[in-house]
Amino acid sequence: MLLFRLFMMIDAFLMALPHSWRKRFFTALAELAHQLAPKRNKVIQQNLSFAFNNELSVDVKKEIERYCYRNLALNLLQTMENRRNTAEDIAKKVTFVNREKVEEILSHGRGIIFVSAHFGNWELGGAALSSLITPITSIYKGFNRPEFNSYLFEARTAHRMILAEKNGALKHMAKALKNNDSVLIMMDQGSNAKYGVSADFFGHPTYHSSTAAHLAGKFNTPIVGVYITTEDEENYTLTFEDPIEVEGTDEATIIEATTKQVNTLERVVRHYPTLWFWCHKRWKGEYKEIYQ
Repeated sequence: MLLFRLFMMIDAFLMALPHSWRKRFFTALAELAHQLAPKRNKVIQQNLSFAFNNELSVDVKKEIERYCYRNLALNLLQTMENRRNTAEDIAKKVTFVNREKVEEILSHGRGIIFVSAHFGNWELGGAALSSLITPITSIYKGFNRPEFNSYLFEARTAHRMILAEKNGALKHMAKALKNNDSVLIMMDQGSNAKYGVSADFFGHPTYHSSTAAHLAGKFNTPIVGVYITTEDEENYTLTFEDPIEVEGTDEATIIEATTKQVNTLERVVRHYPTLWFWCHKRWKGEYKEIYQ
């Protein structure tokens, strides 16, 4: 509890500063973290080499490595700012591409299964989606120190997001979809044969969660990929992909729908490799030897 109180004091101090000062503070911390994390840097390089083989130069891979920390810092800063900003504040920073595809679905009273990834400023993307397009139910994993959970709740629920704890999250998402509400699923984490299906990802057969496909088939709800990008870290674009309609829950249909999601994720990451969160051991379940 003492640590949380100290954190809240720092939070109050930083939020009293101009945004540009806060950003410099967080990006400086990111540079320090980069210098102090050689093991994590090695994981990033292992992921990049496995995904791109020899397509990227050493300099490009080092730049992606550095930006992983900067991007995480910007997401932490966004969480802090989301506790205080408004929908109007977010609207000034975010523009939408293909918004009409989503509004067409919503106009018929249907919910949407949005799928995204730890890509770009995902905290801003989630807040923009929920506050400016439609309220969403999203999964979260509690902190090891539970007193920090309330902070995350405030940052996300302030923008019409309903949070479901990871344990039992499927029940909460099913309830939302039964009511024709919308959910958001991060689909870039590792999976296995029990909870997912295999699809090529950067040329390697990899397990991916099939939750979105199963829910879509069961509740007749379209899947829409959504990804946030930026060129200057101040102005952002939230792009909606073509809807995926899933008719049924048989194995072939689930594999096809999941593969479409994976193909979109790969296309987006290949186009903006700097923006994906390469820090985790994405392929440890299937190719653990690459991390040895």
